[in-house]
Amino acid sequence: MLCLRFDKSQILNILASLPMYDWPELRLFTDELWAGLAHYAGLEGALHRGEPHDAIWHDGALLLSQTCGYPFTHEFRDLLKYVATPHYDCEGCEGAHYSSVIFARDLKPIAEFSGAKPAINALDSMSGNLALKLCFKDFLRGREFFQPPLITGGHLNSLAAVRERKADVCAIDAVCVALAKKYRPADLVGLVEIMRSPMVPCLPFVTRAGSVSKLQDSLRQVFQDRQLKEVRSALLLGGISVLPAGAYNVIPQLEASL
Repeated sequence: MLCLRFDKSQILNILASLPMYDWPELRLFTDELWAGLAHYAGLEGALHRGEPHDAIWHDGALLLSQTCGYPFTHEFRDLLKYVATPHYDCEGCEGAHYSSVIFARDLKPIAEFSGAKPAINALDSMSGNLALKLCFKDFLRGREFFQPPLITGGHLNSLAAVRERKADVCAIDAVCVALAKKYRPADLVGLVEIMRSPMVPCLPFVTRAGSVSKLQDSLRQVFQDRQLKEVRSALLLGGISVLPAGAYNVIPQLEASL
């Protein structure tokens, strides 16, 4: 049985979000993870939901969020401060790194995807856009291999687009794939894996207004808390690392290889 660590009737307006895997069926676990972190950090307040991710990341009052590695190394490079990198216990992840799974409706030679319609969650997505380009880069160079992409707004929408023949191929991060297998197996019916992208560091926890060292200490305590074991398991969270400075530079380096 889960038990939130503070009284929701007394929560304050603080700015924190954990938007990356905040599916409706996972929100109770996400809230409990945040409650544990807030407890150890000496904070009170609920997670912020309802605004676009980038609007929250632009806010100078941001205490904690999780972002994709691509905006972290591009648009928000000088705005967001790195806190830590989570580990996910699922296929396609190794320690603090993850890959994307490329899905289609049929398994066929890669060259036969010429003229295919890709579905991507966003143009600034490492796992949904850059990962797809990296997998097909030998065919993309110097020519138009794909049709213009269908921008879906989310990985689950991209899976649906391929299933429903609105698109032909998509790249989905390994954590989303594992969560879909666990909570939404119907979303993967009729789809086949055709390849996987290179691994990059997992989606980082970041801040603007918070104390990096205090947040790191609080996260370590969350991952050691036995009462949160069920919560971590539900979210596939297996650990946390503080990576060396520049660890995420691999993302722009991979982009430059295209």
